[in-house]
Amino acid sequence: MDQEKETRNYLKKFLDWHEAHADLKSALKDFPENLRGKRPTGAPHSAWELLEHMRLATHDILEFSRDAKHKSPDWPSGYWPEKSEPPSATAWEKSVKALEHDLEEMRKLVSNLKADLFGKIPHGTGQTIFREALLIADHNAYHLGQFVLVRRLLGCWPGS
Repeated sequence: MDQEKETRNYLKKFLDWHEAHADLKSALKDFPENLRGKRPTGAPHSAWELLEHMRLATHDILEFSRDAKHKSPDWPSGYWPEKSEPPSATAWEKSVKALEHDLEEMRKLVSNLKADLFGKIPHGTGQTIFREALLIADHNAYHLGQFVLVRRLLGCWPGS
């Protein structure tokens, strides 16, 4: 396998890496509906806030990477939900599906041999698709750690 294809394959895997820590699927699995909006004592965020933050940031980074007309939300308010609880019974599942969709779209982008991984994004300030893919993976890994901690503090992490 040539180096470029190998790099693209690693980026695809890295976007939902599960070899060193929990992945999104296992972190979300069987999360009790009644605890999704609860902030554990001493924790700054609920699971809902973390999920939505990951979704909003991932979407922004993806769209920035592929659309010169994309306008990022205001920082920081546009990257966090207004409330700690999901606004409806279906909001959680919609957020999960949207996050999974955007991660898949980024995997497609880094897999596309026509996409220059290391060329500067024309409408950016020096960013590359490679950097943006790493940014999504790093950002989501950080918040997945928080997500797992919230589950542990709430007593709903498997084995806790």
